[in-house]
Amino acid sequence: MKTVISRLMPSFGLALAVGVAGSLTLGGCDSVRVPPPWGEGTGTPLTEYAEPIGGPSSEGPLAVLRSAVQPIPDLVVANTDKVRLGRRLFHDPVLSGDNTISCASCHSLDHGGADARRSSLGIHNQVGPINSPTVLNARFQFVQFWDGRATDLRDQAGGPMTNALEMGNTWDGVLAALGRTPPYRELFQSVYPDGVTQANVRDAIATYEETLVTPSRFDRWLKGADSALTADERAGAELFVTTGCVTCHQGVALGGTSFQRLGAVGDYFAFRGTPLTEADNGRYNVTHNEADRHFFKVPTLRNVELTGPYFHDGSRETLEDAVRVMARFQLGRPLEDAQVSHLVAFLKSLTGEIPAEARLPPGELPPPAAPNPANPATLGAPGVVGPGAPTGIRPAAPALPRPAAPAAPRPAA
Repeated sequence: MKTVISRLMPSFGLALAVGVAGSLTLGGCDSVRVPPPWGEGTGTPLTEYAEPIGGPSSEGPLAVLRSAVQPIPDLVVANTDKVRLGRRLFHDPVLSGDNTISCASCHSLDHGGADARRSSLGIHNQVGPINSPTVLNARFQFVQFWDGRATDLRDQAGGPMTNALEMGNTWDGVLAALGRTPPYRELFQSVYPDGVTQANVRDAIATYEETLVTPSRFDRWLKGADSALTADERAGAELFVTTGCVTCHQGVALGGTSFQRLGAVGDYFAFRGTPLTEADNGRYNVTHNEADRHFFKVPTLRNVELTGPYFHDGSRETLEDAVRVMARFQLGRPLEDAQVSHLVAFLKSLTGEIPAEARLPPGELPPPAAPNPANPATLGAPGVVGPGAPTGIRPAAPALPRPAAPAAPRPAA
C-alpha cells in the first residue's frame, strides 16, 4: 500500500492506494490537507484531520469513493440578517472603485459561481491574469485562491476590492461609500455593534459565501441511495477511482484539500503552447520556494459542468477536453472516448442546487452610488459594457489528440 503524508502535518497519513479487484495505485498527489469540520466556520484556525481512504478489495471502487468523499451537510444559518447583508454586499458594485464591478460580476450564480470568460474583466475593462474560481462550496476548501494566498473566506473577501485589476478600490473608499449610504449604516448597526468596519465587511461577505453550498443527486448516492445515479454515472464514478482522479479530488468538495503540480507526469505548459505568465507560477508567487512553482490548489469538482472554461488559465473550453488533459498530464493515462463520456456523465451528477436565499431579490439594490472623490479611481471613465466590451478571452490552446488505440495496461504496483 502506498501512503502519502501531508507536508503540513506529518503525524498522519492519507492512504491513497487500495485493493480494488487485485491491486490499484492512485498516483499523482503528494500533499493533502482536509478542511475543518462543518460548524467551525472559516474564521477559525484550520483544524486538520483525515481518515484513511480505502476498504477491502471485495467492496470495489464505489466503496472507495464513498469513503473518500463526504456528502454536503445540511445547511444551518445562524444569523439570517448577517447573511442577507453579505448577500447585498456581494452583489453591490458600490464596493468597486468606479461602481461598475461587484463580487457577482466574476462569480455569477448563473455560471456555477464562476465566470464564463477565461479571465474576468475588472474596472475600466482590465483583463485579469487568471480564471475566476467558483465561490460555490468554497467553505470546504482549506485555502482560497488558486495559489492559496488567503487562509479563509474572510481573508479572501477583501482581496479583490483593493486589487487594481479587479475592483480597484481602497478600504478607505469602500468604507466611505458604505458609510454614506443610509441603508448600509442601518444594516451594519443591526448586525455589528461597531458598525461599518473592514473586518465586518469581510465577515458579512464570508458569512454569505458560507451558505453557497450545493447538494446534488451525488450526495444522495453517498448516503446510500444507489438509484440516485444512472448506470452511466456509476460507470464514471468507478473510472473516477480506478483512473486515479480521487487521489486529489476528495473530501466534501471533491477538491480543495491540497496543492498539486500542474503537469505531474508531463509538461502541461509545453503542450499548451503559449508563453508562461506570472500566474502560471502558482503557489510559488506566495512562498517564493522553487519547489512550489506550477503548484495550484486542486479545484472543487462540484458544479464543474457549469464552470468552464477550465484550469487556472481557462485554456480548455469543454469538460471533455479538460478530462483528457488531466488524465494525460496528471495521471499519465490516455482515455478512450467511452471512458471520457462516462467520466463526464459522473461529473455532471455533481451539479447541485443553489439555496433559494442565495439570489438577491429584484430591486433590493439602490442605484449606483456617486463617484467617491476620496478615491481617484472613481473619477476615471466608466468601463465599457455591452456588446462592445472586450471578452478577456485569449487564443484557445490546441485540442488534446485522441489516442489511436487503447493504452496498454499499467502494471500493478
